[in-house]
Amino acid sequence: MIRGKKVAVVMPAYNAARTLEVTVAGLPDIVDLKILVDDHSSDETVRVAGELGLTVRVHDRNYGYGRNQKTCYREALEAGADIIIMVHPDYQYEPALVAAMAGMIASGVYDVVIASRILGGGALRGGMPRYKYVANRVLTAIENILTGAKLSEYHTGFRGFSREVLEHLPLLENSDNFVFDNEMLTQAIYFRYRIGEISCPTRYFAEASSIRFWPSVRYGLGVLGASAKCFLQRRGLGHFRILDGSGRKLLESPAALRETVLAPDACGGGLAPSQ
Repeated sequence: MIRGKKVAVVMPAYNAARTLEVTVAGLPDIVDLKILVDDHSSDETVRVAGELGLTVRVHDRNYGYGRNQKTCYREALEAGADIIIMVHPDYQYEPALVAAMAGMIASGVYDVVIASRILGGGALRGGMPRYKYVANRVLTAIENILTGAKLSEYHTGFRGFSREVLEHLPLLENSDNFVFDNEMLTQAIYFRYRIGEISCPTRYFAEASSIRFWPSVRYGLGVLGASAKCFLQRRGLGHFRILDGSGRKLLESPAALRETVLAPDACGGGLAPSQ
C-alpha cells in the first residue's frame, strides 16, 4: 500500500516458469496483491506461481496477450486495487521499479505511468537487437505525430494505471493480441489521461519473451492503425469502437471474460471455475 492506496501487480504469463520466481522476488514490499493469469502454458508456470503464493487464474485455452491483460485487470479491479502495475514475468524489466511507478500514480500527478527502455539509453546496453531498436524508434516517432503525444516509447510492457483509467477505458473493444498494448495507450492519450514515464533498464536473454518476424510485421501495422484511428477521430474523419467512450468496459461486461477463466482448486490442485 502507498498513500493509503491498494497496489496490485498483475502478470500476464505464458510459459514463464523459469523466470517467474526471480521476477516475484524483485517486487517491492508495497505490493498488496500479486495476480498471475496463465494463458494456457505448457510448462510449470501455474505450479510455480502457486508455490510462490500468487493469486492464480488460468485461461481454458490460449487466447493471446491482449485477452490475458483484460483478465489481469478485471481480477485486480474486482479485488479492490487502486493502483495496478503490469509486470511481465519474463524478468525483462526491473520489478523493483514498481514502487516508483506506483508512487507517481499515488501522488495524483499521473494516471498512467510507463517504464521506458529508451529513456537513459538502456535498451541497447541491455541487449535489445539493433533492428528492434530502430523499429521502436521509427514507430514511436510516427505514433507521436499521429496522436500528438511526446512519449519516448509506446512498446514497453511495463505499465501502471490508476483504477479510474481501467474502469473507464473501453478495453473490451481492443484486440486480444499484442497490439492491445498500443490500443490501450492510444485510448489513454485520446481520453486525455495524464501519462508519465520512468527510465527502466531491460534484459534480453533466451527466456525473455520475443515476437517472431512476421508477427512483428503484423504488430507494426496494427500499431500504426491504432494511432491513425486517433488522428482521424480527433479530426472528425472517422469513428472507431476503441475510441468510443460508451464502448464495452471491463466491469460492465465481466461475463465476456469470466467464462474463459479457471482458478486452481485450493484443495487438490485441479481446476475449478473462477468466482
